[in-house]
Amino acid sequence: MRSKVKNPTKTYIISIAVALGAGLVSSLVSMGKQGEYAALKQPPLSPPGWLFPVVWTILFILMGISAARVYLNTPEDFPFALKLYCLQLVLNVLWTPLYFALNLRLAAFVLLLILLGTVIYMTVEFKKIDRTAAYLQIPYIVWLLFAGYLNLATYILNG
Repeated sequence: MRSKVKNPTKTYIISIAVALGAGLVSSLVSMGKQGEYAALKQPPLSPPGWLFPVVWTILFILMGISAARVYLNTPEDFPFALKLYCLQLVLNVLWTPLYFALNLRLAAFVLLLILLGTVIYMTVEFKKIDRTAAYLQIPYIVWLLFAGYLNLATYILNG
């Protein structure tokens, strides 16, 4: 463990707050767009609208815990793995305006593929530092795959 960190609990709280903050920014962009989304032709397996904020909240908490573990278990102040983490948070937030505000669903899908690749790369880098941190990313990767299906399918169905 990192000896210069006096309070790992504070690290976890800050890390989770940063992740949830990214989620909050995304939700503010999509606020009021749920009706428009519900009006789209939906592909099979589309979950109910209320499930999205629940899943994303859980995923952002897992992201925050994971990032804190990486931070606490590396001697570097800000390892490359955490730079990838910050990049994926930015990409995640950028997806929302593309998909909801601008209705650029194909561009959003392409961005989602870049996000997915970044998260997989980040997970590999996390695993070099902390296995548990990497494993905490698996639900996120699975959800991104599912989100990619939903994104591409709504683009095709509503072209």
